[in-house]
Amino acid sequence: MRDWDDLRYFLAVARAGSLSGAAKALGVNHSTVFRRVETLEDRLGVRLFDRHREGYALTPAGDEMREAAERVDTAIDDMDRRIGGRDLRLSGPLAVTTTDNLVPCVLGEPLAGFHAAYPGIELSVRIDSEFFNLSKRQADIAVRPTNTPPDTLVGRRIADLAFAVYAAEGVKPDNTSGASLSALPWVAFDDTLDHLAAAKWFNATHGGAPVTMRSNNLTTLQTGAAQGMGLALLPCFMGDPDDRLERVTDPVPAARSELWLLTHEDLRNTRRVRAFMDFMADALEARRDVLEGRG
Repeated sequence: MRDWDDLRYFLAVARAGSLSGAAKALGVNHSTVFRRVETLEDRLGVRLFDRHREGYALTPAGDEMREAAERVDTAIDDMDRRIGGRDLRLSGPLAVTTTDNLVPCVLGEPLAGFHAAYPGIELSVRIDSEFFNLSKRQADIAVRPTNTPPDTLVGRRIADLAFAVYAAEGVKPDNTSGASLSALPWVAFDDTLDHLAAAKWFNATHGGAPVTMRSNNLTTLQTGAAQGMGLALLPCFMGDPDDRLERVTDPVPAARSELWLLTHEDLRNTRRVRAFMDFMADALEARRDVLEGRG
């Protein structure tokens, strides 16, 4: 076998257990994955997958091939990062992953300022609630809220991210004790966000409160609160500038998160990665009061 690109398709199906999952991971259509796998099996003269109604399962030959393919895939990723880490150009592509609420509320001006300072760097900003795999160069840099950054990444902690309770302007309750807040309606995190410190605080302190709407998106909760649907626990950088909302509580220590700038160790000395990390750190540290709820 000499067409190493076939390994990407084989591994994607092996990891996902289905053609549709592999197609989504690779950014291609279902028929392309099917055709590449069929061609690979024909060329090797061996069946790599058993087809079932539930999906694709590796045969013994497929299991053996996956072990070798994973080693090749890891070696290629390692080579890609190491070679990329020697790139001394202040030009070329730079992929940044972050969350949808950070871009409009915090990162807009810094991103524009970075582009003005380094017009030769082609920014790609990828929005996702989960970490992209920086080891596989799905992104070069992550700007993310987290209390537990992955051990595989390096970078710097920028600031705390304060959370407070907000309500629509004019409907702030007179009594803001815990018991009184639990009697009021809320818009709240759905169970996909249960890992967040803010969600854990809400579930522990107001888990029995009436909930009018749940969402996995903080902007949706902000909108619901602004429309009077209920109280919302929001990052202060979202709630404080919103003229439709009033703070109900001081920042809640148990709900806070941290804002991190992260990259892979092999990329930390790439000039455009270093330029972005340094520029963004300065820009975000200048906004520390807003991020930490003092704005």
